[in-house]
Amino acid sequence: MAKKIPHRLYLTEEQMPKQWYNLRADMKEKPEPLLNPGTLKPLEAEELYPIFCEELVKQELDDTTRYFDIPEEILDFYKMYRPSPLIRAYNLEKALKTPAKIYYKFEGNNTSGSHKLNSAIAQAYYAKKQGLAGLTTETGAGQWGTALAEACAFYKLPLTVYMVKVSYEQKPFRKTVMETFDAKVVPSPSTTTKVGRAILKDKPDTSGSLGCAISEAVEAATSNPGYRYVLGSVLNQVVLHQSIIGLESKIAMEILDEYPDIVIGCAGGGSNLGGLIAPFMQDKLTGKASPRIVAVEPASCPSLTRGKYAYDFCDTGRVTPLAKMYTLGCDFMPSSNHAGGLRYHGMSPILSKLYHDGYMEAVSVEQTKVFEAAVEFAKHETILPAPESAHAIRAAIDEAILCRQSGEAKTILFGLTGTGFFDMTAYNSYLTGTMTDYIPTDEDLQKGFAKLPKLDSI
Repeated sequence: MAKKIPHRLYLTEEQMPKQWYNLRADMKEKPEPLLNPGTLKPLEAEELYPIFCEELVKQELDDTTRYFDIPEEILDFYKMYRPSPLIRAYNLEKALKTPAKIYYKFEGNNTSGSHKLNSAIAQAYYAKKQGLAGLTTETGAGQWGTALAEACAFYKLPLTVYMVKVSYEQKPFRKTVMETFDAKVVPSPSTTTKVGRAILKDKPDTSGSLGCAISEAVEAATSNPGYRYVLGSVLNQVVLHQSIIGLESKIAMEILDEYPDIVIGCAGGGSNLGGLIAPFMQDKLTGKASPRIVAVEPASCPSLTRGKYAYDFCDTGRVTPLAKMYTLGCDFMPSSNHAGGLRYHGMSPILSKLYHDGYMEAVSVEQTKVFEAAVEFAKHETILPAPESAHAIRAAIDEAILCRQSGEAKTILFGLTGTGFFDMTAYNSYLTGTMTDYIPTDEDLQKGFAKLPKLDSI
């Protein structure tokens, strides 16, 4: 008799990972180093100390340490909402009439509603340990700002969040949750910083971007003694912290005697995707297994599928270090009708390098198809997914349909990064038929590429 696999599997506290996994340690070719924007030379740790916490800088620059012990205080915090469940999507499989087995790792069981808390609590912990006066950050759809507000409230650290203006206007309750946790929330671009005022002077009607918000948050951090800036995606340190997702997933699948043929994650800056795929990519890099790994991004912000692999600024104001990544250009502004999150102009240097070297695939999807998948998933699995998560759902459904057509019983794992309860404006737009798709033209993208830093010699 075939073994019945449970709908949900939770690890015990004893089974939870006690270390983060550093994917770079097993990469044969490492991501290119961050560059000082003034000298164009690789950054030394001391140059990053005015911006980031010292321990986070060490994690950021470490290409060789395979595992980092998770501090006991962070493990204790994790236990309030982790381990997160690995869920078998039996009802979705039945509805799709597919022989595929579909699993998803659900990261929405905390007040922030997303995976972002995994890194937020780590970054707040190291800031408190260093004795800092406060933190600044940016947020797009609001998940990161909410998560960091929770973490900073836990450690009694003041926090200022620069929230992309279009999200600030579309998601007022995200702002309310952040303020509940004592965070100060500022719509970006704003008049509170020099770079914000400059951006508004040049583009007074802009709806903002993560690049804008990052510029403002960095300026605010470096202008206030004892403050540091923290980032919720893209950086190596964040992918490190988010490896908890993939590590838990792999342990759970081993308990079930399963292994994914395909691992799928949504891709904006790369935090969830990098965390989910980490141990499976390790198997691929070391020759133990060869799962397909698929990044799913919005067609309106297609950094991997249509971007350039080049050094670029991480922010619109051009005050941050330069990173070698797939980018649309730091001036790129997603269309104001883009409601699905994942609106950053670049991709994690780690993921960019892996994609460039052929270890993973990428696809882009239009937002109406994303929300179509979100609604179908919600009806069958009872979880209302965040729009970002629904990009992965779209790709997982498409792969399951291909299995139905071919008769192949593949095992699919995707990341359900969070819930969509603060995204009802977007859901309403889809359900009322007013949502439209925007796909930038080659001419649109060329404007951003033309302004990439000229570093042919690097």
